Amino acid sequence: MGVRPPLLDEVARRGHAVFERGLYNLNIIGIRSPDRTSNTFNDRICVVYRDGDGWVTRTFAATTDPGVYWREHPMNVRGTAIMCPGQYRGSHVLGYHRGRYRALVQSRPVRYWRDGNRDEVLDMEPGTDESGVVGLAIHRASASRTSTEIGKFSAGCQVFADPDEFDLFVSLCERAAELYGPRFSYTLIEMGD
Repeated sequence: MGVRPPLLDEVARRGHAVFERGLYNLNIIGIRSPDRTSNTFNDRICVVYRDGDGWVTRTFAATTDPGVYWREHPMNVRGTAIMCPGQYRGSHVLGYHRGRYRALVQSRPVRYWRDGNRDEVLDMEPGTDESGVVGLAIHRASASRTSTEIGKFSAGCQVFADPDEFDLFVSLCERAAELYGPRFSYTLIEMGD
């Protein structure tokens, strides 16, 4: 079925599990850019899996950071959540984002920082992370157009810029769920570390 994609080698090098057995066994990988420009979709979400022809890697524009609005107006008095890099086995399940549309919703704890100083700068201090279920979903921004600014679309979630790409992602998740169940693992890595 071909050579394993280099991205999966990188995930394994970091000590994380790689899902290789069976068709449509999805590796969902967020890649946080070192570019810390506020309010931009400068990160990627990749889905790596095998289909009947071999390995497939799909890469989508996304954000793994909260938008400036929620950094300045956090929902939690302690600050806005920013997911820490790591692998979160079975952390997300197919469900509905805010009860409105199909997405992957958080169902098990993940590690995150709280950015509580209400400015545009992301505060991700080693040793200050927490763990819990705080609603960090994997969803889309606008339903009708590709978004160029995060705005209110992310309060710490992993968010796709393009609704058509997100629809493809959900269809892959639904196909995988038919084979393996509705629970998904998510791996977040930082580019360049």
